Amino acid sequence: MIKVLFICHGNICRSPMAEFIFKDMVSKQGLSDRFYIASAATSTEEIWNGIGNPVYPPAREELAKHGIDCKGKRAVQLTKADYDKYDYILGMDHWNLKNMLRILKSDPEDKVKLLLDYTDDPRDIADPWYTGGFDVTYSDVVEGCEAFLEYLKDKKKL
Repeated sequence: MIKVLFICHGNICRSPMAEFIFKDMVSKQGLSDRFYIASAATSTEEIWNGIGNPVYPPAREELAKHGIDCKGKRAVQLTKADYDKYDYILGMDHWNLKNMLRILKSDPEDKVKLLLDYTDDPRDIADPWYTGGFDVTYSDVVEGCEAFLEYLKDKKKL
């Protein structure tokens, strides 16, 4: 089983979008049983008294436009223990990457990357919380997830 953890700042926009887009993608290809897919935050800003906030409404609405449901998802924070639980830990931007490594302490197995590193155009995925461009974020995440899935197929992981 391939275990993938998507990471962003608060786990209410980009990383849950990636989690549910990737789940939808692998499901449509009949590969769901080959994956464990989740998402988390580098911050605790969206977690109050141990309970995480749900996916931000505009992110949830963008997913719904594409027939993807994220019901029940609540923000959780990345922990050092997640390093041993996951095969791939994929952030959305360079700030996430910096904070991921701060939490994880090190990356001896080279598991930590940016999602768009798997594309022909590596770059950050802009945070729609600030830009308002949930459609652009959706497109960038789809691009990254497609490229990541292709990478796994090319590496004979599937």
